[in-house]
Amino acid sequence: MIPPVQVFDELDSTNAEARRRAEAGEVASAWIVARRQTAGRGRRGRSWESETGNLFATLAHITHKSPAEAAQVTFVAALAVAELLEAFAAPGTVSIKWPNDVLLAGEKAAGILVESGAHPAGGLWLAVGMGVNLAHAPEGTERPASSLVHHLRSDVAYPPSVEAAAGVLAEAFEAWRGRWETLGFQPVLDAWTARTKGLDGPCVARLGHETVSGVAEGVAPDGSLRLRTADGSLRLISAGDVFFGEAA
Repeated sequence: MIPPVQVFDELDSTNAEARRRAEAGEVASAWIVARRQTAGRGRRGRSWESETGNLFATLAHITHKSPAEAAQVTFVAALAVAELLEAFAAPGTVSIKWPNDVLLAGEKAAGILVESGAHPAGGLWLAVGMGVNLAHAPEGTERPASSLVHHLRSDVAYPPSVEAAAGVLAEAFEAWRGRWETLGFQPVLDAWTARTKGLDGPCVARLGHETVSGVAEGVAPDGSLRLRTADGSLRLISAGDVFFGEAA
């Protein structure tokens, strides 16, 4: 069953709202959607521009999976966002960049931030946050960004409303979550890999304390990036800023 979708005119952050609910003991799953965020966040504490017309959504959920297994939800989220964009974008324009950026014509159109913690009732609370550029894209970013409005199918005049986009996203997420729960991670990883470019070429990974370069050799069974360095050693990258191909 798809959790209820709750739309707010303004929140500081949909992920922050999910955290507050979890820490207050709420156990019911819900989609928290904001038309505008005043303190949106991306990975590594970066701000996330939150212009009205874009989608800012977080699934608040409790899981009894281990932390390592629960982290696989980021791949579920990437597939759901990709399917949302594919429902309106020109064919062939949507792809995924490891691990969870969703691109339109090679430019970033969506990002995902998953946060978690111990729930007072047991298990882990998850805040699966997704920001999707429907009508606007930020300027001055390190890598080019785009929005759906510039990549619509010829028979689609406008990007979807926030409510409509949230509904499509929630439905796609629930379908992939169901496959993950019943069939395991491999079908999710296979579908994700089919949409992901750059997994077999030059690659640079910025890991905070070091920068590693080499050649990507696909992903491990848990979704970690396999990176073969110049000295022949294999590194497994679970998180970081990663650039592929010419961008590397």
